[in-house]
Amino acid sequence: MDTKSLLKKVRKIEIKTRRLSDHVFGGEYHSTFKGRGMTFSEVRAYQFGDDVRSIDWNVTARYNEPFVKVFEEERELTMMLLVDISESTAFGTRETFKKDIITEMAATLAFSATKNNDKIGLMLFSDQIELYIPPKKGRMHVLRIIRELIEFKPSNKTTNLSKAFKYLIDMMKKKAIVFVLSDFLTDDYEHTLKILGQKHDVTGIRIYDEREEELPNLGMVQMKDAESGKAMWVNTSSKSTRKGYTKYYRDRVDYFQRAFKLSGSGFLSTRVDQNYVIKLLGYFKSR
Repeated sequence: MDTKSLLKKVRKIEIKTRRLSDHVFGGEYHSTFKGRGMTFSEVRAYQFGDDVRSIDWNVTARYNEPFVKVFEEERELTMMLLVDISESTAFGTRETFKKDIITEMAATLAFSATKNNDKIGLMLFSDQIELYIPPKKGRMHVLRIIRELIEFKPSNKTTNLSKAFKYLIDMMKKKAIVFVLSDFLTDDYEHTLKILGQKHDVTGIRIYDEREEELPNLGMVQMKDAESGKAMWVNTSSKSTRKGYTKYYRDRVDYFQRAFKLSGSGFLSTRVDQNYVIKLLGYFKSR
């Protein structure tokens, strides 16, 4: 993509997603995540009605009278966008690919955070960490994130969610709001997700295409795995083959929902032809 086309596409996404974040998501984002980070402010003398759990026992012992710790809401939060750029996200059977919706949703979330004066960081991953952009503030920073989402070409095609989670666990010491955008067509990430969920406020967003849900009856068809590159002939007329594929797909979806639920994290799914605005709003309001 040449520079002119790239800038035009970035501008188009900015106009659409910034409008959503300004008029639709801004307030919902703030009300959903405000108060998630609390910082120590001061100690003061205990007053009737104070929570005894906030008593500072060291200061109390020193002055021989009870003192409590006072905390205040952090005015500045940090959002991390973990975005799957493996080959399977380039799939789409309509006009829109999964990666296009992922880009739009990531941009909408980023502008919502910017409106709240929060920092935004980005991690692009396949089966390795392809790109890490540390959290910063501002419109120009968000535009850089959008450019990378549009233009970045991964060196690897497969997916390793566990490796991405482990990298963020090691990298981010301060609590962050983490959105993971992927098709989640993999498993074996439940353990690291649980650790990530203990440190951060995590939400998994699964983006999928309706044609992935079941195998159509088209006779003998040559199919190619987008991530492994392996091609094979498949008899889609076989009921057992179609049933086996549906089970495989449903197992991945069930694993996604179970893993996020057990880790205490939030999750939602949206199909590429559905209105992700409604899905995000519903999720924010339900929290």
